[in-house]
Amino acid sequence: MSLSFPPVRALGRGAGWYRGDCHVHSVHSDGELAPEELALRARVAGLDFIATTEHNSAAAPDVWAHLAADDFLIVLGEEVTTKTGHWLALGTSPGQVVDWNHQVRDGLIDRCLDQVHQVGGLCVAAHPHAPYPSGDFMFPFRGFDVVEVWNGLWTSDRPWNADNEATLAEWGRSLAADIQTGSWRPAMGNSDTHLEGQIGIPHTVVFCEELSTQAILAGIRSGRSWIAESTEVEVSFTASVDGRIAGVGEQLATHGGRVEVQAAVLGVSAATVSFHTDRGKVHRVSLAGDGAGAVQWHTTAEDSAFVRIEVRHPNGHVAALTNPIALT
Repeated sequence: MSLSFPPVRALGRGAGWYRGDCHVHSVHSDGELAPEELALRARVAGLDFIATTEHNSAAAPDVWAHLAADDFLIVLGEEVTTKTGHWLALGTSPGQVVDWNHQVRDGLIDRCLDQVHQVGGLCVAAHPHAPYPSGDFMFPFRGFDVVEVWNGLWTSDRPWNADNEATLAEWGRSLAADIQTGSWRPAMGNSDTHLEGQIGIPHTVVFCEELSTQAILAGIRSGRSWIAESTEVEVSFTASVDGRIAGVGEQLATHGGRVEVQAAVLGVSAATVSFHTDRGKVHRVSLAGDGAGAVQWHTTAEDSAFVRIEVRHPNGHVAALTNPIALT
């Protein structure tokens, strides 16, 4: 009898924005929820896809396939839990297990990353400043595709803490150098769900051509994505000059013109929107208290190699953040 795994493509809505949580644990590793409960809660939360990322093991056969649907995709993956940091292997083959028995000083990381890249998968540096042994990410980011700047596991009433703040600052600094060479690593956010009530807090919103594993990974890899604390939050972010428009993760050729950057936010009461470039935080605007608002800012490619935004609550906790738009 053949073993069944989730299909790699769902019907979806065609090209558009899809919401998903790519760091999820079930009872098949150290989570407390069964796959059926995780899938149900993900759908109730408004997610379009999740990734199965059990510790150091592949998704079990005949467990997840029946939970996929025309409007719900399940991506295969693994959390590779090493002694010197954790990372996510997303888009692995059915039954594939990526070797976890390596550490920063043995020089084996490149071989392990290649195992994932050879099947078209994505390698994500997970919770780089997690507050427990082996949680600190000691590997260089070189070779990884994405950085999980927002991890929801070790938080309380809001999905944000000092460890996420440290990772965001580290990632933001790296953009200033990396985006010039085209080698920058996009940010993503995941819940790291282990318990009830965690899934989707936060999650990544990805633009892709279809609801499929390949398209989702391509959207994340290219940075055509932003991070939200919940499905109540909506963000639109564009940059334009002389009729040319670019969105998050894209590059805008400015030809020396003045760039108008626009951001619209829904679902975050009394939010503050800040604009960030290779010069750090350059502009900040407070929105009205009703949770909706639009702001704009102007710059040039000479002054800003890129622009990204953060949306924060009055207490400073992040509600949403985007990947950058590159300006040339």
